[in-house]
Amino acid sequence: MLKKSVQGAIEAGAEIEEIFLRDLKMSPCLEIYGCKKTGRCVIQDDFQDVYDKILSCQGIILASPMFFYMVSAHTKILMDRCQSLWVKKYWMEKIPVEKKGGARKGLFISAGATKGKRLFDVALLGVRYFFDAIDVDLWKSILYRGLDFEGDVLKHKEYLEEAYNAGKELVHIIQGSQL
Repeated sequence: MLKKSVQGAIEAGAEIEEIFLRDLKMSPCLEIYGCKKTGRCVIQDDFQDVYDKILSCQGIILASPMFFYMVSAHTKILMDRCQSLWVKKYWMEKIPVEKKGGARKGLFISAGATKGKRLFDVALLGVRYFFDAIDVDLWKSILYRGLDFEGDVLKHKEYLEEAYNAGKELVHIIQGSQL
């Protein structure tokens, strides 16, 4: 689904840089609060580059499978490391919580094996708070149950079509145009 949404975004004119968290070397947040000085995490690893990309992008497509009703460990590490941006925003710049959200837009894509009614509840809450910390509004979520094995999504052309259209629409919204 991520590949299809990226394809839709590119065909709508977006410049995309894909980041595969599993390929990066990122420590979890160590809660040492070095970020209180500058708003930037002090742990020197691949997160520093991701941090800069997060700050400079106009929109984000975040995709993660569900593991135990939560995003993957790699995704959670990214979210936790963005605590530095939360510290910058709410502690250093003292932006009132009521003014949260941002002009940038985000799309969240996820799939899980179980058909559990509350499969995405915890992850969605976490993604909303993560996006808030990085000044991105969660514009849309594409969430599908019952997808367990690699290639399962290929049996559902409608899922792939929805992901493609969401990528395309995200770009149009960012550009300020209507479909």
